[in-house]
Amino acid sequence: MIQNKITLQGFPFDEKSSYLKGSAQAPPLIRLAYNSPSASYFAENGLEIQPELLDDKGDFEIEEYMDIAEITLDNITKDRPLITLGGDHSISYPVISAFNKVYGKLEILHIDAHPDLYDSFEGDPHSHACPFARIMENGLASRLTQIGIRTLNTHQREQAEKYGVYMIEMKDLDSKSLPAFEAPLYLSLDLDALDPAYAPGVSHHEPGGLSTRQVLEILNKIQIPIVGADIVEYNPQRDIHGVTAMIASKFLKEIASKML
Repeated sequence: MIQNKITLQGFPFDEKSSYLKGSAQAPPLIRLAYNSPSASYFAENGLEIQPELLDDKGDFEIEEYMDIAEITLDNITKDRPLITLGGDHSISYPVISAFNKVYGKLEILHIDAHPDLYDSFEGDPHSHACPFARIMENGLASRLTQIGIRTLNTHQREQAEKYGVYMIEMKDLDSKSLPAFEAPLYLSLDLDALDPAYAPGVSHHEPGGLSTRQVLEILNKIQIPIVGADIVEYNPQRDIHGVTAMIASKFLKEIASKML
């Protein structure tokens, strides 16, 4: 009998979204796409990511924002990686806070159109535009690498310099290579990293982004185990024929295959 090897949890939470709500609807729809009979459970490396491999804890409704950290801490088992389905990107700060209690400082790979380094956005220091400022100021990361950025303003550039972020902007993607990562590695994947031509189901359409294949190539270059990951900012209200849901489920399988 297949043993559970990866923990899965969901946070249908979009209260920290700054533009459009809707990502709270994402976790069950990503699961539905993952189980769609239109595709198989196989990842590209040949591993079959069957549902029995996933210890799915379900989706958690929360009352207070930092409840996310407490729930995540309850769901972490050190010898079993954990994938989180969001929800808006604000969930990454409490999730990574919980990982820090178990693993200490994490190497973080953040794939996104936005650096999410605002000190505060619209008066909220826990906005979905701020999680990596909170992560860095609280010393939760040994290093933060960001890929796909194409909305960098003066404040966030200053924040990146302040926290020593290694950033590969989209305009520099072909000229800068990925660093060699060190364990433990955490991956945060915002679906608006993709060009909206590939992933229309996001709140913030940022042209000039990554293709689905480019994201897969980035994942394939990771040569160390991933202890945790999140997939965030899928907004079903803007999707077309479930295309973005299928992309999210594809990334779920590929990340899981890297974890194994």
